Amino acid sequence: MTTSFGTGLRSGTDGRTVGEGAAADAMAAAGVDGQPGLAVVFCSSRYDYEAVLDGVRGATEGAPLLGCSSAGEFTEAGVESGSVGVAVLDGDTHRAFTGLGRGLRADETAAMEAAAREVPPRVEGYPHRSAVILHDGLSGNGEELSLAVPDVLGPDTSLAGGSAGDDLEMEATHVFRNETVAEDAVALGAVASKRPVQVGVAHGHETISPPLEVTAADGNVVHELDGEPAYEVWKDHVREEVAADGHDLDALEPGEEALSAALTNYAFGLETGNGLKVRWPGPTKTTDGPMEFTCSIPEGTVMRVTAGTNEAQKASARRAARAAMAGTDGDVAGALVFDCICRSTALGDGFDEAVAGMYDELGVPMLGFETYGELAMERGQLSGYHNTTSVVMVFPE
Repeated sequence: MTTSFGTGLRSGTDGRTVGEGAAADAMAAAGVDGQPGLAVVFCSSRYDYEAVLDGVRGATEGAPLLGCSSAGEFTEAGVESGSVGVAVLDGDTHRAFTGLGRGLRADETAAMEAAAREVPPRVEGYPHRSAVILHDGLSGNGEELSLAVPDVLGPDTSLAGGSAGDDLEMEATHVFRNETVAEDAVALGAVASKRPVQVGVAHGHETISPPLEVTAADGNVVHELDGEPAYEVWKDHVREEVAADGHDLDALEPGEEALSAALTNYAFGLETGNGLKVRWPGPTKTTDGPMEFTCSIPEGTVMRVTAGTNEAQKASARRAARAAMAGTDGDVAGALVFDCICRSTALGDGFDEAVAGMYDELGVPMLGFETYGELAMERGQLSGYHNTTSVVMVFPE
């Protein structure tokens, strides 16, 4: 028996009905009759999460479930918002297990250890190990979590995942494990497989400012860059770009859509020695000095302001898919995609083209969501947290 992978994407008014329908579509697409090995759920914040999970659990006969709240959902069929996306994975080439760890903000390592206690460290006959990590997208310690994963699961574990969203409300984000909905938590999907799962990562940003040193910071809040208020420094470097977009940056107030778009389109980047790693200041709620990020930014960090053209963003989606496929040694059953809400905001309708480009490269069913951050780390890397990036994880047959 080979691996089966199918997806479903539905929207409506009743969460249970929508969840049940999306799961039933995924089961039919995968050709699964009975309980699949794993169900993955990405769900808009417009729904009652417990009701959605109840519907999915019913349609999948209580299969192990992993998921989170999102800021947009998509499959190979297209892109939606305010919807529920479901994927099912089945077959004798993979074994899937789920876990949940709470208290993420206080101690990401302890939360990860708690999640890992619920999954077996090894499965005989399945030598390859991978992990899907979904976590509270407003916890502010995504980078630390990415570093805790290999410490807890082992350095040979392939890692991909995303920060949960809430449709850009920036109020509360949640993860799912079976029938449980949790905030301030990390959900783990551990997959043991006979062939290795592969991950591809790419973004389309380039720097537009000189190096800027973080001279005052507290956790995920940067107060000063080069000794000046962080927001004022950022504003000076993007004022002309925002004007070209049709807005007066100095007149924009917190909460305005145009300011949110500017914070998304002109993020920061870290020079890592192996390319640029993007950092999103999207959670910033004031214009009086500090800037807030989705992971910690230590003092002494050197960053640059970045921007990316629409064509570069769409091309990077294809690159991520190609990179994942390049590592495979045979046929692929399906893929999970973690793609930053920043890219959707910047691209507008062009995000549909980016998703279509990924599907064109993959040629297999895929389920994805628009995240508040992405996780992916290869062996030997010292950072596994990303923003404004496409992360593609492919499951071999």
